[in-house]
Amino acid sequence: MPQVVFTPNLRRHVECASAQVGGTTVGEALEQVFETNPRLQRYVLDDQGALRKHMLVFVDGSPARDRIQLSDPVEESSEIFVMQALSGG
Repeated sequence: MPQVVFTPNLRRHVECASAQVGGTTVGEALEQVFETNPRLQRYVLDDQGALRKHMLVFVDGSPARDRIQLSDPVEESSEIFVMQALSGG
């Protein structure tokens, strides 16, 4: 089962433990996490269900390409990392 991991900087703002979930896409995997944590969903996704601009998702070390439909495929052994994008100087 894919593992969804939230970085420490995100966990500072909203409770979100790592989880083993089912699913064949990023969206399906995240939906399983959000079922038990709707507050996290509002933090990660916008009102249209797309990834918020200040969020990043990596699948097995590569950035997710589809930020709108979250259709990037995941494997049984995939690691999905969710993090806040940081900017500034």
